[in-house]
Amino acid sequence: MRLDDSRGRPLRDLRISVTDRCNFRCTYCMPREHFGNEYEFLAKEKILSYEEITMIVSSLLPLGIEKIRLTGGEPLMRRNIVELVRQIRALDNHIDIAMTTNGILLEKYALQLKEAGLSRVTVSLDALENEIFQSLSDTTNSVDEVLQGIDCCKRLELPVKVNCMIQKGVNESQIIPIIQHFSQISITPRFIEYMDVGSTNSWNYDSVVSGDEMRKIIGQEFGQLEQVESNYRGEVANLWKIQNGSEVGFIESVSKPFCGDCSRARLSADGSIYTCLFATEGHNIRSILRMDASQEQIGDAIASIWKNRNDNYSEQRGKVETTKDRVEMSYIGG
Repeated sequence: MRLDDSRGRPLRDLRISVTDRCNFRCTYCMPREHFGNEYEFLAKEKILSYEEITMIVSSLLPLGIEKIRLTGGEPLMRRNIVELVRQIRALDNHIDIAMTTNGILLEKYALQLKEAGLSRVTVSLDALENEIFQSLSDTTNSVDEVLQGIDCCKRLELPVKVNCMIQKGVNESQIIPIIQHFSQISITPRFIEYMDVGSTNSWNYDSVVSGDEMRKIIGQEFGQLEQVESNYRGEVANLWKIQNGSEVGFIESVSKPFCGDCSRARLSADGSIYTCLFATEGHNIRSILRMDASQEQIGDAIASIWKNRNDNYSEQRGKVETTKDRVEMSYIGG
């Protein structure tokens, strides 16, 4: 079955935030001045259990869901996260199960995650130079800890991608070193335009390094880039090939919005469905779950939400203003 929204976009991808907590305080996601020691994270009873998450996934399988991505906060901070991977994998042997992580705990859990049925990992890494890495992540952890987790995945043959958010005046200098490092180990880095997700990161257009600007930087070092044809409709990253044969990806939500092909819904840690990364409000699914709704009833509720979906924020950016704060990325994942 194919479930389309009001713009004809199918629901194919569910991104699940398993926790709103993180062991980093990245300046563009969870700045410490807003997420400090006094910040109140979700209480345990408000967070969906693994059984509840699995119930939601099972309700969406008949509706055409193909991909599950576990996010956070930092998903590896959720106790026994491997068990959730195992439960989802037991539902369907073919569904794609991915995880986005900052990588600090990846070396510890990579083998267990693979054995439980995780399909692949995306590691967020914005700099190789340790001083820049620690400044952006607001952490005392070392970039080497992240690289060890990535190397562990490579040894285990667990597919891994690397996402790098580029912010003007902060880490453009890391674009070339990141390409040089990861091309040597056959990993495709994907560079992300700095986005206005949430309301606490003081985003402005002047902080954005566009995909075109990044490709100019790369071209000056490696020569002309050649665009690669998309693998499927709705692919988030635009892939380009460098003359040495390696590839880089660009996620260009600001300069080249891809709302028209967006097939992603997001489930927050406390059980709300969000139909856009830039949403101002979600739809509470936890309440019907805890009233013992059946799998079919949960599927019907989410189907109703999706059919009425009309989001295209990135295409409207700067044209339509709202007085409501957008949901924070740490709450619904990337």
